[in-house]
Amino acid sequence: MTTRRPNVLFIIADQLRADHLGFGGNSIVQTPNLDALAARGTVFSNATVANPTCMPNRASLITGRWPSTHGTRCNGIPLDPQSRTLVRSLGEVGYHAIGVGKLHHQNMGWDFEPEQQQEINATDPLLLDPAAGNARRETSGWDGWEDRAAHEERFIELPPDYYGYDHVDLVVGHGDHPGGHYLHWARERGVDPDVIGGPEHSENLYPGWDQVYRTAVPAELHPSTYIGEKAVEHLKDAGGKDRPFFMFVSFPDPHHPFSPPAGYDTMYDPALLELPIGFEQDHTKSPAHIQHMIGHRGEPGTDPTMTWAPTEQQYRHAAAAQYGLITLMDEQIGRILTELETQGLSEDTIVVFTSDHGDLFGDHGLMLKHFCHYRAVTNVPLVIAVPGGTHRRSDALVSSPDLVPTLLELSGAPAFRGIQGRSLIPLLRGETGEHRHALLVEEEQPFGLPGLPGPVRMRTVITPEGRLTRFFGTENAELYDHRTDPHELHNLAGSAQHADLENRLTSVMLEEMAALADEGTAPTAAA
Repeated sequence: MTTRRPNVLFIIADQLRADHLGFGGNSIVQTPNLDALAARGTVFSNATVANPTCMPNRASLITGRWPSTHGTRCNGIPLDPQSRTLVRSLGEVGYHAIGVGKLHHQNMGWDFEPEQQQEINATDPLLLDPAAGNARRETSGWDGWEDRAAHEERFIELPPDYYGYDHVDLVVGHGDHPGGHYLHWARERGVDPDVIGGPEHSENLYPGWDQVYRTAVPAELHPSTYIGEKAVEHLKDAGGKDRPFFMFVSFPDPHHPFSPPAGYDTMYDPALLELPIGFEQDHTKSPAHIQHMIGHRGEPGTDPTMTWAPTEQQYRHAAAAQYGLITLMDEQIGRILTELETQGLSEDTIVVFTSDHGDLFGDHGLMLKHFCHYRAVTNVPLVIAVPGGTHRRSDALVSSPDLVPTLLELSGAPAFRGIQGRSLIPLLRGETGEHRHALLVEEEQPFGLPGLPGPVRMRTVITPEGRLTRFFGTENAELYDHRTDPHELHNLAGSAQHADLENRLTSVMLEEMAALADEGTAPTAAA
């Protein structure tokens, strides 16, 4: 007689920082359902990404490996479809694997800005050589399953064993009118988000930034509602069945554009929001690219994904809109967790909640995420609630790849060679308070920005003692002493009196980078 394996409900938000939730210490945003989940699970206050960018860290969350190893080192590089993943491993021991929402394991079809493409062409001349290819062999057509344009034309079912998923209800993109299966669902209900969505169709557009507006898409047909509805349908189907499930429920919110539907756009008053840490800080010792952003405060870039420096009013209106999206998402998570109870599945289900990365959102006077490794970007919410578990808070240093070995062990599935994450189970059981002595964060971009030419290769090491960030190929660096400056307001890089700290963290960085050597293939002979 065997014991039934537990179900796994993995809920993930997009571009959500840890302290934009009630249980993360935010006293304004309303997240009662996530707060209730946190109250019965383990909350990790120092959960950190392997990479603060969507595709790389999402790949790390299902492979347990850092981007420099799994290969999706930046957006625009699809994860190898043959990769060993958490989802495939669970499928091999009998799990029914379902994906609902944004996966972003392949390209969505967005092009680089013209100036970015020019810089990429200039620094990678092989791109202009039609005979040149990649070191990794690819099969034609393998990387087009999440392309938005293709999904606009017709309903496209994803193939069997899509990174291990048996079934996917796909959302492609962000905001109020993403593509994928969501678009067809909304059209079937009489609303075409492509026709009424976007800032150009809003009756309440904030003039200070076109990424902040009230969408004309009603709440009942919002992408978050679609995800809630589809997840509930799958839970109804799972009720009473013996086969365990793995369900990845991925909300594309609260990623910008910050476009809540009517009723959620006025839920929070911009005037009542406090300015975040370091909004007006002195950046004279910050890297040149950060100084350039601050010098152009109030000027969003032509690329809506790029980091920039907002004014006080721009920050306040964006935050109020984002809080509305967070509350809408929390309500849908409440629907899902209620259905889990209704179907009698809650006692047999591990529930995880996290985010793929954070958002500066005003900290240090900046907005969004690229080229900066402040805590707001690298620190993500993480809750793990296991059947029969108790509430705990852990300040141990943990990383996104740690979830793969944790869930494999909890489900009784075998580990696979090459996992670089470390199981969190000793922390879940309260057997220890420590996990890692350091965290390594990677970021690579094929283009740069004023003050930081591309291609950009960043590495960050975080310890209880401090943070060191190196911008390789430049003289730029950041060094912060967490013992005297926990909010990272004073860059000490290059300071003679802090050389010992810089040397210690440099040594730790080298050790952590060396530890990421790929060991995913076993040797089969001496030679």
